[in-house]
Amino acid sequence: MTLIYLLAGEQSGDTLGGRLMAALRRADPAVRFAGVGGARMTEQGLESLFPIQDLAVMGLLEVLPRVLQLRRRLAQTVADIAARRPDVVVTIDSPGFTLRLLKAIRSLGIPRAHYVAPQVWAWHEERVQRFPGLWESLLCLLPFEPDYFARHGLAARFVGHPVLESGADAGDAARFRARHGLAASAPVVVLMPGSRRSEVSRLLPVYGATLARLAASEPALVPVLPVAATVAGTVRASVASWPVPPLIVTDLAEKHDAYAAAAAALTKSGTSTLELALAGVPMAVTYRVNPVSGAIARRLITIPHVAMVNLLAGRAVVPELLQGACTPERLATALGALLTDTRAQAAQREAFHAVMASLRPLGALPSDAAAAAVLELVGSRV
Repeated sequence: MTLIYLLAGEQSGDTLGGRLMAALRRADPAVRFAGVGGARMTEQGLESLFPIQDLAVMGLLEVLPRVLQLRRRLAQTVADIAARRPDVVVTIDSPGFTLRLLKAIRSLGIPRAHYVAPQVWAWHEERVQRFPGLWESLLCLLPFEPDYFARHGLAARFVGHPVLESGADAGDAARFRARHGLAASAPVVVLMPGSRRSEVSRLLPVYGATLARLAASEPALVPVLPVAATVAGTVRASVASWPVPPLIVTDLAEKHDAYAAAAAALTKSGTSTLELALAGVPMAVTYRVNPVSGAIARRLITIPHVAMVNLLAGRAVVPELLQGACTPERLATALGALLTDTRAQAAQREAFHAVMASLRPLGALPSDAAAAAVLELVGSRV
């Protein structure tokens, strides 16, 4: 039986890995799995080598206290792969860890695929020179990435973006309002602070102050916080003193229902922007990291937009309020405008349709396209 070794380093990668595993099993019901993942991959039959939370860290300064633990986990993973001798190794995103793993197992002669291309087109472009020899197949989520890597002599394959399979556009607004006893006219605002504790701790205070400013003009406002179960406790403690108590949602289906009911959203940059775009929710995008990390990042980033929706559209479709611009005053202004300006809402939604169309692979679901690419590697080893 085919043994596929997968490693995801954070929640978004775990979701991606879970869908990939399901697609691999559809293509080959006898396939077996090993590696590192979270709840979604566990649901598909993975027994994780260690908790995925050990790898879920982001930010230049945030990584430093965890260096020794990350090195131990890397050595443990390499040893496990060497012992199991899988037919293929698939690493998912989290390049800080996964690219080191791919390099470390090169001598084993096992085919390697990396799923989610490193975003060197956004910053640290010189790092692309380190990639030759790290993988046999690079699976890209974004349509412009294969051409970018081809210019650097690296073959890459567009398999489509998994947000298209997320169900973010399948929510039920009436069900959400009935569940929480909300009037049909009550404006629902989705607030997405992220899935990492560092993100939550930096963004929630700003979100709370933003709501306090909006409360005067929007007294019926209903804030909803869809959060990962891993940070739900932290979120509940942080919002206990908010002047407008939010609804906290951890269930995936209920999150999608909240999207359907939402008039607007305030979200961190990342995949959440694409989920909201798929659901047609007008949004403003924000982010905050450690000030030192932020200053370094500003000097390295070479792209004109941080929000993926804007990057794919090639223009500023949604407002970006990052670092110093991430203030209650500016967020309240942006969010208030989205709640009242119907033309701004319509313009965003029109752009969202074009962005989503660009993310669709030809003739297959993204997970099936990725699974086919992985199984091709298995076949090439025979």
